[in-house]
Parts: sequence; C-alpha cells; structure tokens
Amino acid sequence: MKIVTVDQMRGLEEAAGQLGITVEMLMDRAGLEVARVAWDEVGRRQGARALALIGPGNNGGDGLVAARHLAFWGVETTAYLAAERASPDRPLETLRKKGVRVITPEEDGDLSVLERHLRGADVVIDAVLGTGRARPLERRLRECLLRVAEERARRPGLLVMSLDLPSGLDANTGEADPATPQADVTVTLAYPKPGLFQMPGAEKVGRLHVVDIGIPAHLAEGTALELLTSSWAAGALPARPTGAHKGTFGKVMVVGGSPNYLGAPYLACSGALRVGVGYVTLATGRSVANALAAKLTEATFVPLPEDGEGGLLPEAVELVRQALVGYDVLLLGCGLGQSEGAERLVRGLLFSGKPLEWPLVVDADGLNLIAQVPRWWERLQAQAVLTPHPGEMGRLVGVPAEQVNRERLSRAREAARQWGVHVVLKGAYTVIASPEGPARVAPFANPALATPGTGDVLAGAIAGLMAQGVLPLDAAACGVFLHGAAGELVRRELGDAGPIAGDLLPALPRAIKGLKEGVKFLI
Repeated sequence: MKIVTVDQMRGLEEAAGQLGITVEMLMDRAGLEVARVAWDEVGRRQGARALALIGPGNNGGDGLVAARHLAFWGVETTAYLAAERASPDRPLETLRKKGVRVITPEEDGDLSVLERHLRGADVVIDAVLGTGRARPLERRLRECLLRVAEERARRPGLLVMSLDLPSGLDANTGEADPATPQADVTVTLAYPKPGLFQMPGAEKVGRLHVVDIGIPAHLAEGTALELLTSSWAAGALPARPTGAHKGTFGKVMVVGGSPNYLGAPYLACSGALRVGVGYVTLATGRSVANALAAKLTEATFVPLPEDGEGGLLPEAVELVRQALVGYDVLLLGCGLGQSEGAERLVRGLLFSGKPLEWPLVVDADGLNLIAQVPRWWERLQAQAVLTPHPGEMGRLVGVPAEQVNRERLSRAREAARQWGVHVVLKGAYTVIASPEGPARVAPFANPALATPGTGDVLAGAIAGLMAQGVLPLDAAACGVFLHGAAGELVRRELGDAGPIAGDLLPALPRAIKGLKEGVKFLI
C-alpha cells in the first residue's frame, strides 16, 4: 500500500480530476467510508449519538457528508461547526435539507453548547483540519479540540475518530500541535500519510483504517514509499515444495556471541530456523559454543580459537571464510562484543580488500564496529542489509539517537542511498530502505517488543529469508513484518509488559501460518 505526502496527495487528486473524478465525488465517497467505519464502531448500538466536529475546509466537508449518512442510518447526529465555512457549501446545505442539527459558531460563543453535546455523545468525529494544516491551531479550533480532550479524560468510553488524520498533526513530519486530539480510530483517505508513522504524531493515531475514496490505483504507481500489509507479506513468503529437503531452504552462517553475550547468537540462529531456513551454523568462540551446545540443539557450530580471556584469535578470520563455503548468507554481529578480537574479525571479513562473496546481514556489535571505520561504505564489498536501532544508527551517521527518531524516514533513505546497502531502521514503525530509492514502513508499534534480544530474532529472520532465495529488500521487509506479526500474537496472549525475546520464536511460524490462511495483522 502506497504512502503519500501532502503534495503527492494533491497531485493524485488533480490527476483524478483530469479523469473526470471531481472533488465533490471524492468528498462524497470519503464521507460515506468514514460513516461506515463509525457505524461499525458505535452506530449499531441502540440510541447511539454522534457529534461531528467540522472545520473550515475539505476535511470538514468530508465530515458533513459522514454526518448525513449516520443520521440517515438512524444515529442521532449533530454537526458542530468549529469555524465558519465558505459559501456556497453544498455538503452543509444538503445536511440542513435532511434536517440534521447544525450548530454554528454564532450560536455558541462560549463553547457551552459544545460541552453539552460532548457529554451526550458516543462518538466524536474530528473533521476539523486535514492534510493542508501547516500552522499552529487557531484559538477557537484549539479550544474546541481541548474540550474534546477534557471530555475524553472524564469519560474514557467516548470514542474519538479522526478523519484523515488527527487535527493538528503534520501529515508529512508527524509533528503535532499540543491540542491535537488522541484518536481511538483514524480513518485516512485513499492512502496513509508519512506523519501517521512518525513520532510524536503517530501516538495520536489509534487504530488506523485506510479507505478507498475512488482515486484510481494506477495514478500512485510511481510512489516509492509503501506501507507493508498482510496480503503483501503473504505473497512474499518463500515457497515450500512438497518434495523439499533441508538443503532446499538454504544455509545461514551466524558469526556472533562472546562470553558476556550468550543469548544473542542463540536468538539469531533460532530466528532463522523459525522462518524456515534449512540449515544454521554458529561460528563463535570455543567457550561460547560449549556453553550453547545443549540449548541450541538444531544448529551446528564452528568453534573459533580464543585466548585465555575468551577473546578471538587472529586466525578466526580465515577459519570463518573457509567455513562459509557452501553457505547462502552471513549474519554478522549478534552478541559479538567490541573486543580487540571482535574488531579484528569484523575488519578482516569486511575490509580486508577481499570481496565478500556472500550476502550479508549486519546487526548489533557488527554495526558498532563498522561505525569506527572511516567511510566504511566505500570499502564494503558485499550485498548487505544493515539492521540498526536508533542508537546504532546515530553512531553510524554521527548524530544523537533522538535526532534519528525525529527523522526516521529521511535518515534511513539517505543512508541506504549513500552507503549502497539496505537499511532496516528498527523501532516503532520500522523503516526498510533500499539503495535504489524504494522504501517501506511496517505498521507495527508494540511495546511488548521493547525488550533485549528482539532485534537478534529479527536479524535471524531476515537472514533466514534471504537464504531461502528472497531478494534483500523483500527479505528485510518480510522479516520485519513477520517479526511484528509475531509480536502482535505474543501481545494478545501475554500483554505488553513481560514478554521476552524468546517468546517470539514459537510465534514466528504461527505468524507465517496465519498469513498463509489469510489472517490480517493490523492492515
């Protein structure tokens, strides 16, 4: 599913107009679809009451159409004009002809009428401002939205539904006015906008519905940013032939682990196995291999020589290269540490001047170690996927993690282009960016995944899909989606506090099974 900026959305509307699809036609369809979602949420209740909070522009017009449909379906509906609307106003005139109650600004100078209607509403439709908002909320609009927030705080059962996006949220950047309402549901029109997946605004969105308003899909074909969906992920899964054997599904070599980090390589190897790879080998220090042998029973091992303190010796580089013959993917970094031996191993594998013949996934300490190599991307000779969290991304690009989080989309896309690698910027609404330009955003923001080791599971899943023949961009995106879907399954079962990374492992094959059976994970 495409994600479009404000300018791109305007271009799509103009292109639709050239095909004879007018703004009025789009508004009629948008209002109908918003009303349908509202009906599914609360309209079926006997005696349900809706309050449509109407702004001055097209977003308000969409809200007026939604109010008309809800009233026709038997919902007691009131349209409250938060601002004056320009004349002529076809949606408003039609609403009045249908006998729907309309409250104008002149009727409610002190907002007491608004407060009274809020107290009686089951759902408030926030149709105050849409994607065109690029300035602070004006005083009356701000006060209306603050009244909504006050009523919702007093009465949590009040459903707040935002039309296209919560009013005051910047559709491109995710910046949000202090008065931006906290929506329970956001019904976005035609295509989602980038700001819906960028903090702090993303926290205001609630459950996201994307509705078709009649813009032909082919008009958006050139858009390079996409939202991952369940149907896409189901189609990206590698085939599982009936007559297959373990060699059919590829081989992953994981190079990681150190005396202080035993869990990370276990989780990475297990993540690869749980997405269906045929064969996993862990190349790690001898002491780590001995410690994990009883737990990681489905993998094989390449024990690497160590010094007396568990540090890797120089000959480990050549041993790994020799062991890699016949493998499909190298996953480097999970739990590797940043010792002198680990640094020597990473530099020897990636920057020795010998091209790396194997597709590469770099995670965790692998990222921290390459960040110490000046202009490392000019020396890297491998087809690579990098999987940084914001802190690791900050070290790679030389900015604080907080800045990375504010600029997630642009940072990931620019880094992928500059470095010539695929970048998976982890976190809420993970971004997957390719060096050629296309990028994808995952629909998941799950606090249950905010626990150590979940990134190792993800790195293993991506490597496992690549080893099964999935191209790097698709493997990264599909791995991210499976990881997020598994997180949703875990959250449903255990809640969002207390799950650990290992809980994701049995959930990964359940997520794959669900996708194949048509289960919809969020979108």
